[in-house]
Amino acid sequence: MAAQDFNFLLATDSYKITHYKQYPPNISKVYAYFECRRKKGSQFSEVVFFGLQYLLKKYLTGPVVTEEKIQEAKIFYQMHFKQAVFDEEGWRKVLEKHDGRLPIRIKAVPEGRIIPRGNVLFTVENTDPSFYWLTNYIETMLVQMWYPITVATISREFKKILAKHLKATSGSLEGLDLKLHDFGYRGVSSQESAALGGAAHLVNFCSTDTVAGLLMAQRYYGCPMAGFSIPAAEHSTIISWGKNMEKDAFERVLDQFSSGPVSVVSDSYDIFNACKHIWGDKLKERVMERSQDSCLVIRPDSGDPAETLIEVIKILEECFGCSLNSMGYKVLPSYLRIIQGDGIDLSSVDEILQKLSDEGWSAENVFFGCGSALLQKLNRDTLSCAFKCSYVETNGKGMDVYKQPVTDPSKGSKKGRLSLRRNSDGFIETVESGAGKPEEDLLVTVFENGNLLQEYSLEEIRKKARLQDEEINSTLHNHKEELLHNHIINGIY
Repeated sequence: MAAQDFNFLLATDSYKITHYKQYPPNISKVYAYFECRRKKGSQFSEVVFFGLQYLLKKYLTGPVVTEEKIQEAKIFYQMHFKQAVFDEEGWRKVLEKHDGRLPIRIKAVPEGRIIPRGNVLFTVENTDPSFYWLTNYIETMLVQMWYPITVATISREFKKILAKHLKATSGSLEGLDLKLHDFGYRGVSSQESAALGGAAHLVNFCSTDTVAGLLMAQRYYGCPMAGFSIPAAEHSTIISWGKNMEKDAFERVLDQFSSGPVSVVSDSYDIFNACKHIWGDKLKERVMERSQDSCLVIRPDSGDPAETLIEVIKILEECFGCSLNSMGYKVLPSYLRIIQGDGIDLSSVDEILQKLSDEGWSAENVFFGCGSALLQKLNRDTLSCAFKCSYVETNGKGMDVYKQPVTDPSKGSKKGRLSLRRNSDGFIETVESGAGKPEEDLLVTVFENGNLLQEYSLEEIRKKARLQDEEINSTLHNHKEELLHNHIINGIY
């Protein structure tokens, strides 16, 4: 049930308060859809659908309209517009006729599904002809789906890159789910952003420091513990000892966390000196005493990411040696690894792993942490997310509607009732104008008249979002992209 202290009537763009006065007379149905528009030249050709269940549970489920909330909204909008434009009567009818529950139906792609851009992801329509204006009233809230979808999509793109390099340099994908750690909690705009973004990352990985994301996965997606972390030092716990006692600071961490992995930031003064003379000399025996299950993870945190990491791994090789894995790539001793969390984005991860590979090193040696590039350096335009009306009924007659701006054809919208299907060639496509077959429709009714009808666990979502074999093999992946591009060019979508 939605939070009782949240006033849904105040959760929309101001101008939508006036729209009930603008629709045609005798209109009884407004039907709209959400998509991530296809955009030429974008690095993202597909999206991960995630986050709708949270929004529905937290804000829309159950009675969301009360007399107190109607009065609060009436006073607020009178002050805001300086005139009486709020539809007090319409909202009271929702309260009286539907017990404050929203007479809305939402059909959506199952969460975790991977959908090519340019396809419908969910549809919204009113179920009571008196409340046609509700469909687009809730656009403001529902379009905020752009954020978890975008984070889940970017996180999965990281996973593709990591999987490709890990498979190529180690022969397996062991440990892939822990290769990208979420460092983004402090870099987002709010607690809710941290929760939504943090949970979206957990669709693809099990490694995070963003507690808010774990709590959201627990409370809204039925996962008791979706991600894991290890004890780790920060600069304050190292520099508080003073520059001349950096070795003592490092040793203290080893003493306090003698079992289990531990990460130590080592660039407070000189990362290369720390690796060569402290870890590789003064504390060498202490490091070598540790096992694979209690490995030391050294964290550089400044400088050019690729150059610094390669220099660090060469120093560690000199001090601790290495071995060759089954693919002929070098691997540090199992008690020693590196995590790079500074300057990480999709481009730099690929660059770092390629340079390591070129130098003969396996991707097994490194983990990555990512903050703002994962949770914050993105917006609604990253995936061109849009919500548009495509069908109405007036005087009992249906009509397909659309927009087609002469100044920007890419902003054209879809027509009519929509369905999503997998065609005979195996490609997912949107069928417009009500021409789809119900038995082929991939969209599922998840919300109707205030009730949540379908619920997904994080475990189910992760299974749907997992990488396919062809995505790991870059050659096959590129071939699939070419096929998809040809289908788009030929108008199949």
